Amino acid sequence: MNDLCVRPAAEADLTALVRLRDDAARWMLARGITGQWKPGELGEDHFRHVMTHGEVWVAETGGHIAGAWELWWEDEAAWGPQPPVAGYVHRLMVDRGTTARGTGLLLLRAAERRVAAAGRTRVRLDCLAGNTQLNAYYQDAGYRVVGHKAGKPQPGGEPKSFTLLEKALQQAE
Repeated sequence: MNDLCVRPAAEADLTALVRLRDDAARWMLARGITGQWKPGELGEDHFRHVMTHGEVWVAETGGHIAGAWELWWEDEAAWGPQPPVAGYVHRLMVDRGTTARGTGLLLLRAAERRVAAAGRTRVRLDCLAGNTQLNAYYQDAGYRVVGHKAGKPQPGGEPKSFTLLEKALQQAE
């Protein structure tokens, strides 16, 4: 993974982002994770909207997109009104067919560096409350549970309940 290159997503990446998200949804469903994502749930318009109102990042390796994530600067639907101290990571996804184990953690660390570079001191994310495997993944990555949000609205779907997780960032000396 020495050649992993992280960059902001562009309009030309929209089709690949939708494919990556749908492939991640199919991977979850194949493993019995049924409440998280569904294929076809989000299209190019979703990612275009986030690119306009937040950030979408892609990671490339070997000439293809290995993963991506969304970075928001506020998330009132889950966290309510907050002072501008955090970045909010959403839709962290990797191409499981072509990436090495540990790629997701590398992407998460890249997101943390981006949040720190913006002068924010915390990274926050939310995870489907019933997805114990994903909740454990984020806790193993240094995030701590700080609350729960019942009935969070979902793009194109019914509201769901989420675990709220947060990580304090180390400030550069």
